[in-house]
Amino acid sequence: MKYRNLGKTGLKVSELSLGGWLTYGNTVEKGIVEEIIDTAYDNGINSFDCANVYARGASEKVMGEALGRYPRDSFIITTKAFWPMGDGPNDRGLSRQHIFSQVHASLKRLNMEYIDIFYCHRFDPDADLYETVRTIDDFVRQGKILYVGLSEWSALQIVEGLGLQDKYLLDRFVVNQPLYNLLNREIEKDIAPTCIKNGLGIIPFSPLAQGFLSGKYRKGKEIPQDSRAMNDEINSFMQTYLTPDNLDAIEKFIQFSTQKECTPSQLALAWVLHKPGVTSALIGASRPAQIEDNIQAIDIELSAEEILTLENIFEKNEKSIDK
Repeated sequence: MKYRNLGKTGLKVSELSLGGWLTYGNTVEKGIVEEIIDTAYDNGINSFDCANVYARGASEKVMGEALGRYPRDSFIITTKAFWPMGDGPNDRGLSRQHIFSQVHASLKRLNMEYIDIFYCHRFDPDADLYETVRTIDDFVRQGKILYVGLSEWSALQIVEGLGLQDKYLLDRFVVNQPLYNLLNREIEKDIAPTCIKNGLGIIPFSPLAQGFLSGKYRKGKEIPQDSRAMNDEINSFMQTYLTPDNLDAIEKFIQFSTQKECTPSQLALAWVLHKPGVTSALIGASRPAQIEDNIQAIDIELSAEEILTLENIFEKNEKSIDK
């Protein structure tokens, strides 16, 4: 495994991170989750991503139990808050009340004393931004959060947040977790440059476009029964990818991967890891073998010409999908 500094921090993060969205605590059995995490850990992955809303807390609990068998300082655990965790008016957002309750709830489910990286899972227009960053800074000073991040904020929102943190000497955002892959390159316009300029590391989610870039979805062939596209919770996302143009493009992408003597998944991950500002690519896995396959992406070298060729394959097909 190879490691990169998280933005301007001294924290070393593996080039691949493992996440539990829609899988751990939900569709993947606990025993398999442990095997997947063991495989990731044994192969040097030290970054594990979660969120309170994933399976309504069950994902945190399962991942916490699996990681609890390892020395606490040998891995990085992340979690998030913003999305609803109940039906009450204060069971969502980034208010002091909601952050306070969710940080403590996450720590309890994870069975850990601190969270390595805490993300604001989205920007909350209903909460005063100073209230949000002040509350998170309180947890940093208490030692319950080590680093602060955000996910899917606009460039202007990132700059505004950093401005308040600097003005009031609060702990700064150090990492952004945006959607980013060959079919979703919106962050290249202003978000990625803003992160790079201000020292935020970038850990993209969905680098394989929900598995579309793995090559498992082919023109004229049935959707695999064990694929994410068959999951009711994600099917609507996948439908935006399964267009005639994209299915034509994926054939060219597969041909390119064959020429590079790698799998489509490895090629898609290698492209992300070659992009400026990226610290780590966030992958998902429902089987240990997927971890072993994906890890090989870190050794793939791409020239500037090859990167441009890959981007041209999908240039006219870029979509926007939210998580």
